[in-house]
Amino acid sequence: MSLAPPYLQKGDTIAIVAAARKISKAELKPTVTILKRWGLNVELGPNIFNEHNQFSGTDAERAQDLQWALDHKEAKAILIARGGYGILRIIDGIDFTAFTKNPKWLVGYSDVTILHCHIQSLDICSLHATMPINFLKHEKATLSIKKLLFNQAQEYKLEPHELNRDGFAEAEVVGGNLSLLYALSGSPSELDYRNKILFIEDLDEFLYHVDRMMLQLKRSRKLEQLAGLMVGGMSDMKDNSISFGKTAEEIIMEAVQEYNYPVCFNFPAGHIDENMAFYLGRRARLQVKKGKVQFNYI
Repeated sequence: MSLAPPYLQKGDTIAIVAAARKISKAELKPTVTILKRWGLNVELGPNIFNEHNQFSGTDAERAQDLQWALDHKEAKAILIARGGYGILRIIDGIDFTAFTKNPKWLVGYSDVTILHCHIQSLDICSLHATMPINFLKHEKATLSIKKLLFNQAQEYKLEPHELNRDGFAEAEVVGGNLSLLYALSGSPSELDYRNKILFIEDLDEFLYHVDRMMLQLKRSRKLEQLAGLMVGGMSDMKDNSISFGKTAEEIIMEAVQEYNYPVCFNFPAGHIDENMAFYLGRRARLQVKKGKVQFNYI
């Protein structure tokens, strides 16, 4: 099982960096206020408000800030300010040596999947959760970050789904954004899918490309190795003028239909307002029964 970094206490320091799309002072201000209300000290990356086209600074500037946060001797957690695109451009220039000696919670989703997967390869837990750009969108989702960072219990309520498949799994949870899991195939940051509960979600993808990504995972024998599958928001999916003929959920279920592990849809995470925080790299129990899903950490 992966190592859990130290949980937070009041008075601890949390670092915020923008490793992908740019963010403004006005967009970040509410998050800083909330974190201080939680009793945390907040430090911002030196280049966090820089701009270079769509990015929060050049590749070198964003890498510098991410390295600063990973190496920070006092910070107990790192919030990535927002997603978009950009971390894949800098990941190979990042040194995780100090981070492995002094691990801290890495928090985010979407483009942050790149970091989650890389950190998983180092056997360190991280936190899939909403990001500062969205802190005001859903109070419950934001508070779920606080609960998990401070090692408090968090309940997950899942609506039943007609495509759910019954079963039970007890394994580490891994995953993130499907497009980025696909992009990491064959790279040093690729996940180890063996005997894991995989979580996937995505946004704004063509249905035929969802099919392509799922088939890549299947043909590379990743899907057959899983202990379970959880599907979060498959949001704002797109179709061609000639319909693909299946929903994203139906495409996913078709790709795993021959396997026997539990599958659940409607997990409350991803590009949705109620983007609940959950641990990656920690063992959990997933039980799917007719009309009921239970998910909890061990």
